[in-house]
Amino acid sequence: MAETYENPMAADVLEHCRIEPVPDTVAELTLPLLHFDIPWLYFHPVERLLFFDFPISESRFVESIVPKLKESLLQTLKHFLPLAGNIVHPLDSSRPYSRFVVGDSVSLTIAECNKDFNHLTGNHPRVSDEFYACVPQLPPATYSSEAVVFPVLAVQVTLFPDHGICLGFSNHHAIGDASSIVRFIKAWASVNRFGGDSKLIDDKSLPFYDRTAVEDPEGLDSIYWNMMKKSRPVESPPISFPLNKVRATFVLTKEDVQNLKSFVLLKRPEMRVTAFTVTCALVWVCVVKAAAATEEVADEEPEYFGFAADCRGRLDPPLPTTYFGNCLAFVKAESTHGLLRGKDGFLVAVECVIKAIQKTVYNEKGILDGAEEWPLEFGKLIGKRLFGVAGSPRFDLYDSDYGWGRPKKFESASIDSDRSMSLCKSRDSEGGLEIGLSRPKKKLDKFASIFTEILRKL
Repeated sequence: MAETYENPMAADVLEHCRIEPVPDTVAELTLPLLHFDIPWLYFHPVERLLFFDFPISESRFVESIVPKLKESLLQTLKHFLPLAGNIVHPLDSSRPYSRFVVGDSVSLTIAECNKDFNHLTGNHPRVSDEFYACVPQLPPATYSSEAVVFPVLAVQVTLFPDHGICLGFSNHHAIGDASSIVRFIKAWASVNRFGGDSKLIDDKSLPFYDRTAVEDPEGLDSIYWNMMKKSRPVESPPISFPLNKVRATFVLTKEDVQNLKSFVLLKRPEMRVTAFTVTCALVWVCVVKAAAATEEVADEEPEYFGFAADCRGRLDPPLPTTYFGNCLAFVKAESTHGLLRGKDGFLVAVECVIKAIQKTVYNEKGILDGAEEWPLEFGKLIGKRLFGVAGSPRFDLYDSDYGWGRPKKFESASIDSDRSMSLCKSRDSEGGLEIGLSRPKKKLDKFASIFTEILRKL
């Protein structure tokens, strides 16, 4: 295992401060962690990077951009108080909760980096370590005789002088899923761009916090916590450098997606294919085939593909899209190494992904049918051949305009910490998708070769 040490590629810190919102109406906001939140309690931080092509000098950045970002972040956090608070994990085995009290704050780092901005924002393979110059670190947990307190958000603004700006976000997954965090990122963009929060209020896009709106007739909150409380509260271990990985972005155009769907329907017209199912199947098969070319794996070895589905609109009663927190169902597709690396591997993968979605998302008994077993099911996959998805094409981070235009590039830094891909709408290809991967170089090169070959043959 690589030795843990500080990132040798860190940026120069210009300022470190804390943004402390003062709410208009409440002095404290406490929210219990529900069964949707509890499984993410000990998950690694989720790290997102947005790069903006915005040539600006250091003096203008410090004098005009930074003060405006601080003020707009302060205004935005007044509506997203849990992000300025903490997750409190009592040591008496009672259930954890999110709590904001006046005086809580978000860690904000202002930094400068002299790396090649155009290199970092390309699609070609780049050393994964390089991106951590822009990734903020969550402050450490604090320990007392009564509880462990976990900060939930850190933000970093990194200047690339005369080239651009990167906004980095690190959040504790138990505070909110991608829907919640992306909504916050876009809210901050709106406040910064328009100089206030009136548009947020007018668009009815403020977060919804009412936990009593989440029905729990099966007692999942207690079931999940009774499983989790057997573990001691732990912080995610620090990342180890070097990562020995490279990251690259693969773009599927609208035409590519249509060709993949057409290929499936030609062979299996009964299949209900979507852009998501064919993209996941394509990546899964390419990952398996690349592994087959670089390591010894038995044909009968199980292969798993996992992802999360948003439950908000599928609960009874449904939750508003603005519900803040986690609200995800776990979906698991499975096959074998031999079937996926075979000549019909792509069709096999599509069928497995569709069946998994049908079993959970379109379950006649409801999306939470069998949810009491999800923690145990996914616990059994630890150490297995599991690949997953971070993000969703439903969330368009390229729509986040802070007043500097659309982002040039989105990167999910946290895919370095697990076996998953990032997935989002393409910036430049209408109707297309962007796939981000971080893999050992040999495996990534093989993946790229297989990926290109499959698309070429369609």
